[in-house]
Amino acid sequence: MNYSRKYLEGTQRIAALLESEKIEQMVSILLDIREKGGRLFFIGVGGGAANAAHAVNDFRKIAGFEAYTPTDNVSELTARVNDDGWESVFVNWLKGSRLNKNDGLFVFSVGGGSIEKNISANIVRALEYGRSIGAKILGVVGRDGGYTKQVADCCILVPTINPDMVTSFTEAFQSVVWHLLVSHPLLKTYDMKWESME
Repeated sequence: MNYSRKYLEGTQRIAALLESEKIEQMVSILLDIREKGGRLFFIGVGGGAANAAHAVNDFRKIAGFEAYTPTDNVSELTARVNDDGWESVFVNWLKGSRLNKNDGLFVFSVGGGSIEKNISANIVRALEYGRSIGAKILGVVGRDGGYTKQVADCCILVPTINPDMVTSFTEAFQSVVWHLLVSHPLLKTYDMKWESME
């Protein structure tokens, strides 16, 4: 079997394994956040940061949320890293954004963060802060879900079907899940251009 066929068959397997009930639970939480006038703050690093930027666009434009990500403002991000350090960069940004109990903190991460393993400690610190003020915590993560899965109100775990392809599948399915969410009939507020054209 060539790599392309292996990857595509893996994609089919993961899609079949995703928990649709958990995604529907996430829809309910998001709907509650929006109805209360809460905002969404997306955080991730690497591919998760790129996915966060795309998700901010879609949640704002399609689903009518007020949404942000710290990695969209490179000047502020690098100033905070330079002055305060990488581990606290998201926490300090969330404090400056006045994260509150009506808001949602949405994580895109391959491993979900771990202080013990010193992986994505900035995400862990942001989640600790979010929990301390009662913000809803959501995530789409891979592997065992890490700290995100431990503390989330709702976390979609992308199953590991091949240990050599964890990152590519997790980051790909982050996109699948958020596109499902913004196009969900309960969340979609505005039609997308190509779907509205005859």
